[in-house]
Amino acid sequence: MSTVQQEVDERTNLTGSNKFELLLFRLGDNPTTGRSELFGINVFKVREIVAMPEITTVAGALSHNLGVVNLRGQIIPVIDLPSVVGCKPKTGLNIMLVTEYARSTQGFAVESVEEIVRLDWSHVLSAESSAAGGMVTSIARLDGNSETTRLAQVLDVEQILRQIAPRDTKDIDPETIGAKLVVKPGTVILAADDSAVARGLIGQALDAIGAPYIMTKTGREAWEKLISIESAAREEGKTIHDKVAMVLTDLEMPEMDGFTLTKNIKQDERFKGLPVVIHSSLSGSTNEDHVRSVGADAYVAKFVADELAATIREVIAR
Repeated sequence: MSTVQQEVDERTNLTGSNKFELLLFRLGDNPTTGRSELFGINVFKVREIVAMPEITTVAGALSHNLGVVNLRGQIIPVIDLPSVVGCKPKTGLNIMLVTEYARSTQGFAVESVEEIVRLDWSHVLSAESSAAGGMVTSIARLDGNSETTRLAQVLDVEQILRQIAPRDTKDIDPETIGAKLVVKPGTVILAADDSAVARGLIGQALDAIGAPYIMTKTGREAWEKLISIESAAREEGKTIHDKVAMVLTDLEMPEMDGFTLTKNIKQDERFKGLPVVIHSSLSGSTNEDHVRSVGADAYVAKFVADELAATIREVIAR
């Protein structure tokens, strides 16, 4: 038991050093190249890995949904991940990754699991600046900056879940989202998220409460933007609080994660007192405890617009 706890603690402590662990898996051959590429998912989001159990087909299931399984008393939907990304398994759907994302549990069917690798977020680049995109948030260089490094595609699970299981309710309901946000005139919310879907939803929520904002795609981009804003404010004889009302950040992001971004802000005298809210699909008490340990002012799980709006109002009102 102590060994298990030690592993959990060690993985949790990685987040304080801009590092994380990536579970690598394969989905089968790409029909264009004929190669079986590596894909990855953050270990923190994987609850367990099991041999593919018997699946019960659900009548009228949406495309890519294989059905459901009964796993230790919980009914879990199973998603055919190779079909979602357009791959064809050679040996079948042999493994199920049980994952927790944004308040939901689901199984992803994959062909094989390779290994777990420990990486620095600086070795993970945004896919939006490369040839990749769509269902991929970033490209991980598994062997560092080597010219011959292996590459793994980090999937945008938020995008995939939206695509295969669209919501039947409004993302933003003007009648329930609450009052308009009151911020100091001239200030904005600086937001960071690597998922295009998440950025769109966050933008809609901020628009709904009348909050001016600047949107960035990575923790590093947000950090550099914050430094730039503070420098410009100083030249005007002002402080960062005259320009930025708060920072809203995801946790998992290429180049610099949200934990490191939050720690940088809280330890820098230039940004003393600047509120930081973490908005993440990484849920669970372990992550919430670590959010508090790096000094974030609040944590809200993705994605419920009313809760996000309420948290922002509460933090700014403090």
